[in-house]
Amino acid sequence: MPRYSEDDIIARVFAPIAGAAALGLKDDAALLAPESAPLVVTTDMLVAGVHFFADDDPSLIAKKALRVNLSDLAAKGAEPIGFLLALALPHDWTNAWLDAFAAGLAEDARAYGAPLIGGDTGATPGPLTISITALGRARRFVPRTGAKPGDAIFVSGPIGDAALGLAVRRDPALATRLSASARDHLIGRYLLPQPRLDIAPWLAANASAAMDISDGLAGDLAKLCRASGVSAAVDLASVPLSAAAREAMAIDPTLFETAITGGDDYEIIIACASGAGPPAPACRIGEIVAGDAPPSFLDAQGKPVFFKKLSFQHF
Repeated sequence: MPRYSEDDIIARVFAPIAGAAALGLKDDAALLAPESAPLVVTTDMLVAGVHFFADDDPSLIAKKALRVNLSDLAAKGAEPIGFLLALALPHDWTNAWLDAFAAGLAEDARAYGAPLIGGDTGATPGPLTISITALGRARRFVPRTGAKPGDAIFVSGPIGDAALGLAVRRDPALATRLSASARDHLIGRYLLPQPRLDIAPWLAANASAAMDISDGLAGDLAKLCRASGVSAAVDLASVPLSAAAREAMAIDPTLFETAITGGDDYEIIIACASGAGPPAPACRIGEIVAGDAPPSFLDAQGKPVFFKKLSFQHF
């Protein structure tokens, strides 16, 4: 069977999974009804060899591409409306790959109530590139800029699993020393993030500031603090770690720094009034303090810990 044409890709692959606002993907734009709640828009680009491995399961690549955008919506206290997809395919793509990609995308679009509403496809001489723009609505937009001295700092779940999963993918020696369950857990968290849409309503009602952790806890907290004009003190002993992460760190203690500064967690950093108890399993890790210095990170004895770098950087 010959490869799909561009028209086939639209009509056969993506039109069946599109939402009503896409108008059957027969037009050059989607049509959204006005909403009373503020519209929240975010976009993320994923590139093979940078954000995922080119030989990963295409259905998981699709899910990750959508979920990292849904994570941004969650951090702003928003619920999804839909998304736009721009897909640049390399020369060696196949119908089977594209069908599997679309199947994964459709499954998550249904699960998260975020239908496809439009986009574009093209060829590229470079690596596979996926760009998704997600739209949501929020009763209240939660900014990065609202953190105040005295606010408690929480994270929505375990930190570092995805960065350690990437380390396992890159280091066969580490992979062989881990138990199968730990190895599978860490790699799974790298391949398939879990957007915290379940706490978005709580964030909209209670958070002073929030952002998702895409480039590493240390660096992303520093970004939030700069945006808010404050600093922070973090108790590293309070940072939640999974059993799998602890197993990896027992093998190689330097992986603790990887966990704190690595990317792809897609948990949420939350600043809120100390009395506002966050939803489980969020965990308090520190406090917002006055000043413009970078956040301080303290060990169990209260001594400062310094990292080689605070987060993943593209450039």
